[in-house]
Amino acid sequence: MPDKHRQPWLLAFGVFLLAVPLSAPLLAAAPAAAWEDSLEREIGERVPKDLRGFYAARGNRALWLDGLGRPTPAALRLLGVMRDAEVDGVDPRKFKPDNIAKAFNKAVGGSVNDRAKAELALSSGFSRYVQEIREAPRSDMIYETQALGPAVPTAAAALGAVAGAPSIDAYVRDMGWMTPFYAPLRAAVVSGRLVGTRAESAEINLARLRALPPIPSGKWVLVDAASARLWMFEGHTIAGSMKVVVGTQKTQTPEMAGFLRYAIVNPYWNLPDNLMPSRITDKVLAKGPGYLAAARYEVLSGWDDDAEVIDPTEVDWEAVASGETTLRARQLPGAGNFMGSVKFMFPNAQGIYLHDTPERALLAKPARQFSNGCVRLEDAQAFGKWLIGKPLPRSRKPETRVELPVMVPIYITYLTARPEKGRVAFQPDVYGRDVEKGG
Repeated sequence: MPDKHRQPWLLAFGVFLLAVPLSAPLLAAAPAAAWEDSLEREIGERVPKDLRGFYAARGNRALWLDGLGRPTPAALRLLGVMRDAEVDGVDPRKFKPDNIAKAFNKAVGGSVNDRAKAELALSSGFSRYVQEIREAPRSDMIYETQALGPAVPTAAAALGAVAGAPSIDAYVRDMGWMTPFYAPLRAAVVSGRLVGTRAESAEINLARLRALPPIPSGKWVLVDAASARLWMFEGHTIAGSMKVVVGTQKTQTPEMAGFLRYAIVNPYWNLPDNLMPSRITDKVLAKGPGYLAAARYEVLSGWDDDAEVIDPTEVDWEAVASGETTLRARQLPGAGNFMGSVKFMFPNAQGIYLHDTPERALLAKPARQFSNGCVRLEDAQAFGKWLIGKPLPRSRKPETRVELPVMVPIYITYLTARPEKGRVAFQPDVYGRDVEKGG
């Protein structure tokens, strides 16, 4: 990232440090309680309409000033983030970080009026920044519902999230208004450590992360198709991670979001139409209808819920091969079933879901893009236990449905650059999506 993204913030930060020694009281002549009361009255008189509810709820107490009236470390850090907003696809001039810096500089050693102006300037600028970044250019994602997308908050809601954080400084440092991975990847871009195609790749992936909402409060799942890995989150905390197998270059796993709703224990594997020739028709023509029973397949009259199982000896397989007749085929539950012991459903038109797999050798490979688009799990039983809070039930009955206690959001993305243990991990662009974005 060119120095133009860093120098203004470094200069402003230096001005603050010179003007506001951390050990120097700003209002030595007045008791702290007295000037705080004055500041609260001044904020109450000057607060803009869109922030009145937020400040009224907190008795007009300052959010960005410490007990001595100085800008907090979080305020200084936030100003730096806002100055670098170009990397977020946002024009910083829309929320005027330079004017905010001037207001804080004027407030140092200035009047209560000056401090109130600086406090409100940063609150207004920050809320506008959050609104802008939620509307900034981002990669395409298929959402089951727009409730899963990055909603644009009101100014009061944006500030309320800050005020309600356990640590305001940590909230700003981690950019809590964004999804995890965003802040550390963004920091690498802003630092200028990444150059050339790596810098371009990182910025493309920032756009992918902008398609995800801020951190949900409960359980949620993130799948990265580029690294073929899944993370289980509980709010900000990673509760676990595992390898997965995702779609090939020809059968790509899409970037999408949905709600995991239920599991199916002992599932059938319903073959997609494109696999009928190689898995069923060609084998039956070569080996006879008895192949189906030996391989534990059965054929049905259609895809409706009331479809009937058909005697394969009564099927005109030549007509099926030529396309004159269409059939549905499924593999019975049990050993060797392509779905393994369980699948996890989040209804979508793309037919994507998560499932167990008997093909364990594929999980040992460094690149794991081998599926027809669905996500195969390294440890489906552990995943199910985490989802429902107890081990999955055992059942011999096919297609036993197990409802999740609550719906769990799942996000499938494609991160060819993501933060990992203090560095940026780059993945091959197996789907060619970076090339498409880069033109």
